[in-house]
Amino acid sequence: MAAFHVMAGASGEFSRPEVRKIGVADIVDALKSGLADFAAKPSHYVFLCLMYPIAGVFLIMWSSDADLLPLLYPLMSGFALIGPIAAIGLYEISRRREQGLDSSWHHALDVRHSPALPSIVAVGLMLFVLFIAWLIVAQRIYTMAFDGAGMTSISALLSDVLTTPRGFSLMLWGNLAGFVFAIVVLATTVVTFPLLLDRDVGAVAAVEASIRATLANPGPVALWGLIVAALLVVGTIPIFAGLAVVMPILGHSTWHLYRKLIAPVYPNRRP
Repeated sequence: MAAFHVMAGASGEFSRPEVRKIGVADIVDALKSGLADFAAKPSHYVFLCLMYPIAGVFLIMWSSDADLLPLLYPLMSGFALIGPIAAIGLYEISRRREQGLDSSWHHALDVRHSPALPSIVAVGLMLFVLFIAWLIVAQRIYTMAFDGAGMTSISALLSDVLTTPRGFSLMLWGNLAGFVFAIVVLATTVVTFPLLLDRDVGAVAAVEASIRATLANPGPVALWGLIVAALLVVGTIPIFAGLAVVMPILGHSTWHLYRKLIAPVYPNRRP
């Protein structure tokens, strides 16, 4: 049964997992390992990740209302901010496969039995707050650039954004703001969720370890962020369907990246 270990781990003490230095070769190896996990039982993983293209299409339909059109791009790009939450089940599958355990798709739901579940929920709430904050900031930037003017269609929005000075201003400041949010999420969660699944260290300790891992490996972690961003863009084509393949590969790869960034303490700790 999950205990309320958020500020500290099960021992009641603040844990500082050992962070390791990695290189570009480790990033490549993590991706290869993630692809191997995906290739083992791809039908199961694609089934698990059908939620991603469905969610993407839903976002487009929801924002087709004229008043919500300006939020279409922020919603699509902001979806990546909460991606680490949705990939938790994939981390569990990779963890089980690593230990030679049954890695059937239904084990992705075993996360609900994790002793670190309260910590996972706490970090998840943090990401949702950041997602909402991003939408608020994006809406504010649009309002300032367009003086609150509404849009009647996607074509009108694209024309105004891509061909007018105020549109260029919107893209500049909007992408700069989005970049800041992306850096914050990357630095605070690059190993947080896999670490919590592997060890019940508490949310604060896991986020702190993620930040230390980022500061110790700025180049490789930045490269990882660029790879994630590029693959997510590719995954949106066509109509988000590619995310059903991209997301599981990235999810599994994140687990293996965690293994490279954080030194193990108790191999095969939890069955």
